[in-house]
Amino acid sequence: MSKRKLLISHKLDDALLGKIKEVIPDWTIIAGSDSSQWKQHVADAEIIAGWKKEMEEFISINDANLQWLQAWSAGVNSLPLAHLQAANVQVTSANGVHAYPISETIFALMLGLTRKIHTYVRQQLNHTWHHANMNQEIHGKTVGIIGVGNIGYETAKLAKAFGMTVLGIRNSGQPEEFVDEMYSPSDLHTILPLCDFVIVTLPLTPKTMGLFGKKEFQLMKPSSFFINIGRGPIVVENELIEALQEKQIAGAGLDVFEIEPLPQQSPLWEMENVIITPHTSGSTEHYNKRVIEDIFLPNLRRYLDGQKPSINLVDFEKGY
Repeated sequence: MSKRKLLISHKLDDALLGKIKEVIPDWTIIAGSDSSQWKQHVADAEIIAGWKKEMEEFISINDANLQWLQAWSAGVNSLPLAHLQAANVQVTSANGVHAYPISETIFALMLGLTRKIHTYVRQQLNHTWHHANMNQEIHGKTVGIIGVGNIGYETAKLAKAFGMTVLGIRNSGQPEEFVDEMYSPSDLHTILPLCDFVIVTLPLTPKTMGLFGKKEFQLMKPSSFFINIGRGPIVVENELIEALQEKQIAGAGLDVFEIEPLPQQSPLWEMENVIITPHTSGSTEHYNKRVIEDIFLPNLRRYLDGQKPSINLVDFEKGY
C-alpha cells in the first residue's frame, strides 16, 4: 500500500517541516518551490498546500487523488474553483495571515498621502526643498472599511489609536469591536459621502467585480482618499483614473490593479496624488509560519480525525 502524500509547493524551513512531520510521520511529504520538485507528485497527492497555476498541466482534478487544497493566499479567485467543487475537493484559504502586514500597509498609505511623504520622496530625488502645501492630518477623521474581516478588524483597531470614527461594511451587517457603525453592502452609497478615507479589503467575487466605478467616486468627498488592497478588478480602473484626474477625490493608495504588473503606459504611474505598491501589502517575514501554524496544522489534525478543516474553509457559492 502506497503512503499518503502531502505536497507543499513552497520552500519551508526545517522547523516548520518538522512540525508537519510530527503530525503525519507516516506520510510522504514533498516540499519545494521549483516545479521540478513536485510536478510528478501532483496527481497522487492527497493534500496540496500552495496551488500553482502550472499544476493544471500535470493534473486532471476530477481524476486526481486530491482531497484538500490549502491555498497560500487569502484570495482564492485564481483557483479553478468550479473543477475543485465538482471533484468535492475541500479548499481552505490563508485568510488571517495578512492582517498585521496589510493593516500596516493601509496606514502607511493613509499617512503617506496625508502627510505627502510620497511627494517629499520625489522632491528629495531632485534636491528640492518645498512645503508642497501639506496641511492635513488623520486624527479625528472618518474611515470607511469596505469588507470588515480580519484585515478590517486590525485596521479599525489601529484607527482608534488616531481617534478616528470607523464605519464598516460586511455581508452580515453584524457589529464588530472598534467599528463605530456597521452597515450591509446595500448601504455602500450611504457611507461613501461620510468618509475621509475609503479602504477596500474585499475578496474578488462576481458580486464585488467592478463594485467601485464612476458613481462611487462621485459620491466620495473631494478631500477623501481611496485605498485598495483587495483585488484590482473590484475597481473600474479607467473610472478611478478619471476621478483622480478631475479631482473628484484627493488621491489613492493602490496595491492591486486590473492588470498586474501595472502596464507601463498606465497614467497612474505619473500621478502626483497616487502611491503605488506592487501587490506586496501582505508580505511579511512571518508568512509561512502563520500559514502552517495558525491554519494548516490545526486543520490537518481535524482532517486526520475524519472531520472537515474548520479554519478558512471556502464556501464555493460565495467564492471565498
